[in-house]
Parts: sequence; structure tokens; C-alpha cells
Amino acid sequence: MLTRKQYELLVYIDRHLKQTGFSPSFEEMKDALCLKSKSGIHRLISALEERGYLARRHHRARALDVLRLPDNMLPREVPAAAEESQVFAPNVIRGDFTQRLSGVRAAADAGAIQLPMYGRIAAGLPIEALRDTSNQIEVPVALLGPGEHYGLEVAGDSMVEAGILDGDTVIILKGDTAENGQIVVALVDDAEVTLKRLRRRGNSIALEPCNVRHETRIFPADRVKVQGRIVALLRKY
Repeated sequence: MLTRKQYELLVYIDRHLKQTGFSPSFEEMKDALCLKSKSGIHRLISALEERGYLARRHHRARALDVLRLPDNMLPREVPAAAEESQVFAPNVIRGDFTQRLSGVRAAADAGAIQLPMYGRIAAGLPIEALRDTSNQIEVPVALLGPGEHYGLEVAGDSMVEAGILDGDTVIILKGDTAENGQIVVALVDDAEVTLKRLRRRGNSIALEPCNVRHETRIFPADRVKVQGRIVALLRKY
């Protein structure tokens, strides 16, 4: 049996895997479960591993496999209050975790909206992102939270170890702030735009690739402006 938070995390990871093809980051899991620190996510994942619900591929970054899911999963998305009363009335979730869900129900049920596509962004050497709002992309509502979003097509391979490949479309939550470790759209010297992991080091900002073949670039903080952070990824096969 699972606690409520273990259940919520398991469901969230499973949906993220089906929607994006890779597991969510610890930061994304922390935000999704409204936890204050990532240490709580580490404990939940360890508990799910011990109980045989999750498997972690230790040789790859952000690589979690959902092995089992509860057979009492809701057949469709319902409002949070209704879900609370129908699923989480007890303090634990009971059942044999033998059934995997097929398809991305959340996206299908919630529908999709059109977002502007702002061109190609470098996941390698910086290039200028094209702000051509005439191009649109259809995105499942389930992938989005509050705020303004836009899409960018990835060019390059410097973020492959984060599961972001050349030709992928990343969905960006527009904003000018980000936490350490988040993957952001960074504007350098008001001219170059790139997709990298952000690290603050004193009065400097490091833009880190997720590929050992690429180098981290470090700039004075006043030369880098955050344009948004990645919240979802779309991939065509």
C-alpha cells in the first residue's frame, strides 16, 4: 500500500513519461507535489523503489521506470476536490499494482491549445531565437500550468543527457527568474539565445550543457537574462 504522496508521485511520473518520453526532474516533481525541498522527493522515490513500484536506471540522468500502477486509477481527470474524496479518502492506497495505463489520458481529456512557436533555439552554440508569432503549435493543456507559454524547436545536442534532443520542441514558461539547476532560455548580451541549465556562482552565471562534449560558459550576471524555463517537451517519432 502507498501513502498519498507516494501515490501522487507515482501517477505524476507515469504521466510525464507518457507525455514526454523521459522522467521529470526532481525540481519538477517537487513543484508538482507542492513540497518545499527535493529531499522529500528523494525519500518518496526510495520508498517506491523499495516497494517495487519504480526502478531507477543509475547509468542515465533522469531515468525512472514505472513498474506498476494501482488498478484503482481514475478513468479520467476530475477536479481536485472530487479526486480527493474519491481516491484519497483513506490515508493509504490499497490494491494490487498490476495494471499499466495506455495512452495519455490527461492530454486527450483536457484538450489542447495553440501556443506561439518562436523558432529554433540552440542546445549547442547560441543562436538568435526567431520570434515569428505567425507559427503555432498545438499543446495538450495537461502539460501547462498558469502563466504565459511558448514553444521553441531545439537545434543541437548539448542537452541530450537531460533527454532533450535535436529537433525536439520544448515548451517554455515565460518569465525572468529561475532557480539554480533549472533549464532555461537564456539571452546573452541581448543578442544570443540558448537553452542551458542555469547555475549562479557569486556574481556570475554559468550556462551548463547536459553533454560532456560541450563546455560550460560563464558570464557576469548582468550579461545574462532569463527568458523562461522549460516545463514540457514534445517529440515526433
